[in-house]
Amino acid sequence: MEIYGFCAPGLEPLYDTFAANFRECGDSGAAFAVRQHGELVVSLWAGSADRNGETPYTEDTLANVFSSSKGVLALLVLQQVAEGRLDLDRPVADYWPEFAAAGKAQVTARQLLCHRAGLVAFREKVADSLIYDWPGACAQVAATEPWWEPGSKQGYAPFLYGWSLGGLLERVAATGLLQLYRQGLGGTLDLDGGFGAVGHKSSRIADVGPLKQPLPELRENAVGRAIKEDRKGPVAMAFTNPMSLMMGTNSAEWRGALIPAANGHFSARDLATIYGDLAAEQPRTLPQVLVEEAGREQSRGRDAVLQAEVSFGCGYILSGRAADLRFGGEHGFGHPGAGGSVGFADPDRGLGCGYVTTRLGQSLFMDRRSVRLVEHLYQLL
Repeated sequence: MEIYGFCAPGLEPLYDTFAANFRECGDSGAAFAVRQHGELVVSLWAGSADRNGETPYTEDTLANVFSSSKGVLALLVLQQVAEGRLDLDRPVADYWPEFAAAGKAQVTARQLLCHRAGLVAFREKVADSLIYDWPGACAQVAATEPWWEPGSKQGYAPFLYGWSLGGLLERVAATGLLQLYRQGLGGTLDLDGGFGAVGHKSSRIADVGPLKQPLPELRENAVGRAIKEDRKGPVAMAFTNPMSLMMGTNSAEWRGALIPAANGHFSARDLATIYGDLAAEQPRTLPQVLVEEAGREQSRGRDAVLQAEVSFGCGYILSGRAADLRFGGEHGFGHPGAGGSVGFADPDRGLGCGYVTTRLGQSLFMDRRSVRLVEHLYQLL
């Protein structure tokens, strides 16, 4: 496997670690990038962007990063706070009156960002096509009853996170979400990708699919067990209602839709650039006080959906002790995506990191491929 790109002096051994992911872990198209103190110090890519192995993977290839999209959406929310248009502790219904339905009158944007709103899944079965209908999905979220009293416990919202916060953003800013992204991030940081996979700087879209041989898991698959134990419970409904949430991620419908919690298409360089900016001494995208709020613990506990101990900041998972949730240093924060992608910031080292792959593992957090790259990076720094 030929590896393309570069590593700054002292970081050259990462070539071998990246190559080992192809030899030993089943990668067939992937990229890894690191920015430190504003400089791109690692940018590696290899393999193919399609299932037939005919289209080369390049530095600006976009791949679906699934829940790594949430960190990008959270940044857009915090930008509206910086502009004075949004107060994290005011009820969402103050900006979006319909959201007050079904016991959500006092739910705040902060609770949505740190997964304490109880709004983890649609309670009633919804049509498969709903996820491709942005206004319809936002309206359905506004009408949905929380699974428990808002604020009473932590429960990750795999998909409703995007429609609830995205719908709020459009009402606060009186601007479409895609336009907000282009103005606040895509143009500012010269990013290749964005939500969905159309209309961006890069037109190189990778096909994604499961690893041919599953990797040994870094932790027990407690989510899978919870789904099997209660098919109508909040965990099962969060991931399978509708079933189209789990299928069709290479389809034109999925790529053309706005599903901001799960269908961001980014390059590894994009993720490293976004988080590298947040880790900088003078970020371009947020005031420093809000970067600190993003990385300040808002909620910690055994998550009712993820079935694991997780700590959340304002829209980001905070670095922890477990290998699959260790984002660099003690003050690191970021977001992994189902299948293996991840982006994170380490403010202590002024570092932003991104890993993107076309071969999806089974972990909801980081898997062995990104973990070994990040661990080796920190050994070399």
